[in-house]
Amino acid sequence: MSLLPTPELKFFADLSVQVDKPIEVGQTLHGKRRVIPILGGSATGNGWTARVLPGGADFQLIVNERMAELDARYALETDAGDLIYVQNSAIRTASPDVMAKLLKGEVVNPESVYFRCMPRFETSSPVLHWISERMFIGTGARHPDRVVMRFFEVS
Repeated sequence: MSLLPTPELKFFADLSVQVDKPIEVGQTLHGKRRVIPILGGSATGNGWTARVLPGGADFQLIVNERMAELDARYALETDAGDLIYVQNSAIRTASPDVMAKLLKGEVVNPESVYFRCMPRFETSSPVLHWISERMFIGTGARHPDRVVMRFFEVS
């Protein structure tokens, strides 16, 4: 039996995504639903930059007092003019008091929150096609007006 390679992480990008006030859908069968409109932002990788285009959103399910499931969908436009569709699935967990502060839009210490994500990318760019063929993971932090994330390619 051959040895399988151990995955490694390679830095891909830092993102800062500006968000608007939540749209509170309310308590549903599966949990509390919220939609967080995305206003814009920026992305910076090794040798490239992009802007987060307005019009996307983060569709959240507050599962319980400790956990939220996130599904953000938005587009990036690189400095070269290439468009990238992003679908970022995440989980965010914290103690009930920290989660309550997050839901109210208050500042919390990012170290007190477990925020991990798995972004997926699609693009029609011949130069960037490879990002549609790779796995990525990331970490993030929620601030009152933005979400900051760091994405890594799993090699």
